[in-house]
Amino acid sequence: MKTVLFTRKAIAIAVGVLVIGAVGTASFTSRASKAPAAQAAPAAVSVAPALEKSIIEWDDFSGRVEAIEHVEIRPRVAGTIDVVHFKEGQLVKKGDPLFTIDPRPYQAELARAEAAQAGAQARLVLTKTELERTRKLVEVHAVAQREFDQRDNALREADAALKAADAAVLSARLNLQYTSITAPVSGRVSRAELTVGNLVAAGATAPALTTLVSVSPVHVNFDVDEQAYIRYASNGMAGNSGLERIPVSIGLASEEGYPHRGYLKSVDNRLDTTSGTIRVRAVFDNSNGLLTPGMYARVRMGGSAARTAVLIDDKSVGTDQDKKYVMVVGEDNKAIYRAIMLGPIVDGMRVVRSGLSKDERIIVNGLQRVRPNDIVAPVVVSMEDRRPLAPPAKVADGNSK
Repeated sequence: MKTVLFTRKAIAIAVGVLVIGAVGTASFTSRASKAPAAQAAPAAVSVAPALEKSIIEWDDFSGRVEAIEHVEIRPRVAGTIDVVHFKEGQLVKKGDPLFTIDPRPYQAELARAEAAQAGAQARLVLTKTELERTRKLVEVHAVAQREFDQRDNALREADAALKAADAAVLSARLNLQYTSITAPVSGRVSRAELTVGNLVAAGATAPALTTLVSVSPVHVNFDVDEQAYIRYASNGMAGNSGLERIPVSIGLASEEGYPHRGYLKSVDNRLDTTSGTIRVRAVFDNSNGLLTPGMYARVRMGGSAARTAVLIDDKSVGTDQDKKYVMVVGEDNKAIYRAIMLGPIVDGMRVVRSGLSKDERIIVNGLQRVRPNDIVAPVVVSMEDRRPLAPPAKVADGNSK
């Protein structure tokens, strides 16, 4: 009996200990949950005030150099090539000989046509004489009127035959001239596709003997997107009437900047609905022959007048799907998400078309460490060279009392 009582007493004590322990643990946990958690230290970031400057806004495009004159040299008469007068890649002037086709068959044809012309002239003279004689005989009624009419008709036929002979002589003379193929424009000639001794055919379907392109000036063709076209339309681009007011320059792949200056010549009459662009043509001097047709050219086109714009460092811009944004830091050092619309880069700085004002501070270094509404520890630096402008701002760490 004593054993049973002892066992029950021991169980009761054990249960009491467990209850007390559970209550104590719950009390400790409750006190711990009510204690404030330690806040993370604000992220150190560099911020810079947005700049405002007077700029000429430039837009960059890609273009190709094209010759103003591009001629495929084809023979206008058939024959055998006797002489090639140029070397590959040579500069020629308008009228310089390029090829000579054997002229002897055409010289003979010209001689035959001139002989026929002389015969027609002699017949015309004879018919005139006979007509005058017949007219006198008619006056004295020595011959019938019918014979006079026949003589008059013969004169008309002789006159027509002479005109046909004159045309044949002109055609033969032109064909003889066509045996000497000359440069129709000044420029640089390509290689000879057919050389001495080859027989050539005449006509538009005949193979080209060579090609000739003008050297200076040259065209540069490039495509302007619809938004840029709308901006430039007020300066004359829409009607081709004020293109000279819009500055344009190009740079080649191996060049720094845009050293070649030119002027706009024309704008196409419709936008390409597939690409959303419109073709624009500019003219550039090429007296040194550097610009070769087919070359890639970086094109820079600018507005006609300076305007005030907000500028920021392009590295401070973040991408959110199809949007561009910056983090603006206010007086309370809180990072605020701000969507912006960007323009081109001018003098190494990105133009902000909308969404940001002058002197607003944006994060230029440490953007990846910050989320919207985070408290940051900003260090104010220069937007242009990132040099510190002020000591770091003091931010409460959340543990001070």
